[in-house]
Amino acid sequence: MKMNRKIGLSLLILSLVLGSLLSLSACVTGPSIYTEKTERVTDHFDGIRYFNPGVSQDLPSPPGQGARWLWNWILRTDRPNWPERSDFLSGSPPVVRAPEGSLYVTPVGHGTFLIQLDGVNILTDPIWSERCSPLSWVGPKRKHEPGIRFEDLPPVDVVLVSHNHYDHLDLPTLERLANKGMPRAIVPLGNLDLMKSSGIPTVDELDWWQSVRLSSDLTITLVPAQHFSSRTPWDRNRSLWGGFIISGPSGNVFYSGDTGYGPHFQEIARRFSPIRVALLPIAPFKPTQAGESTQGYRHVVHMGPAEAVKAHMDLGTPLSLAAHFQVFQLGFDGFNDAVDVLASSLREHNLKPDAFIAPTFGQAINIPPIVDEPVSVACEEYSIGWRLLDTCLAEHGFAEKIIPLPGVLSTQSRFSPEPSIQ
Repeated sequence: MKMNRKIGLSLLILSLVLGSLLSLSACVTGPSIYTEKTERVTDHFDGIRYFNPGVSQDLPSPPGQGARWLWNWILRTDRPNWPERSDFLSGSPPVVRAPEGSLYVTPVGHGTFLIQLDGVNILTDPIWSERCSPLSWVGPKRKHEPGIRFEDLPPVDVVLVSHNHYDHLDLPTLERLANKGMPRAIVPLGNLDLMKSSGIPTVDELDWWQSVRLSSDLTITLVPAQHFSSRTPWDRNRSLWGGFIISGPSGNVFYSGDTGYGPHFQEIARRFSPIRVALLPIAPFKPTQAGESTQGYRHVVHMGPAEAVKAHMDLGTPLSLAAHFQVFQLGFDGFNDAVDVLASSLREHNLKPDAFIAPTFGQAINIPPIVDEPVSVACEEYSIGWRLLDTCLAEHGFAEKIIPLPGVLSTQSRFSPEPSIQ
């Protein structure tokens, strides 16, 4: 009887959610959002949908995968129990601007970081909402308060949004930022109109390896990630995903967004070495059911801690900060699993524990300088995709047409010693 009531309640919830998604899709997938593509075909775009180049195991196609995930989320009762939220004191209000030559990174939680360098304040994938969901009353609920209170945010000059999933492109938070006067956002292709609907006045839409300048010496470049996009069951991969490199006199900062492990990390390192700090996801990573391979679907689009350590090494072992853990329960990992496996993976590779840390939310980290070294330039011209031509590695193929970009690789400045963590 109890099981029948549970199934009945689940069916009611599912019908309400699907009905809401149908209404939502009229808003977010109308002609103004997903018009017929006019861009040329590239190594990650077939003229209609984007895809991950070189991925042997392609992702399941909609709508079946989304429906299965939703059904499992409602019915599954075998997910590990995460602790209930306890009283949490947010960190001290951040400084208004980082001192000249300094680089401050404050983890807010999940994919949200406040990055302060070279006179600019940047937020990545900002989410202050209670749930990461199209609906305020159902969906994954926040397990940890934001590390910075929204009202304590300093003036934000730009937000970087890596892709359109609800835990990364959170319209309620973006609307709050727009109401505070936040002037600009940078997004991958296909997200322009959705981002503009938040009220942010200026939105730059980029393809992989394209760049925009925030100032005379600060550049943002969209770089590849191995992931996917969707906000409804009907818009799978109609918009691009990616990570970001922030390049300025204080060095190169890499925010990967959501991504599986792949060759793009080595390519990013070749183009933007040295990287001063990398922000890398470490969860979810466990199979959704007994007997399922860890090399399956989830592995393609998300990194676990072991893969994140490999990415850290591919990037040249910068200081790395963990992202995407202990905030929203999106998989079948235990609350501490990702952090514990990160520590063991570092030991397996004989890396120091402080080389790749799971940061405390709300604690500002003063990123230490790196030894002055020449920046390696991989190519004089950059492609739409991550593959290279001419002066680059011979084993890489290349798309027929090239998009020349302005120089985005900054020379590394010399810094006086400063404390690493405050």
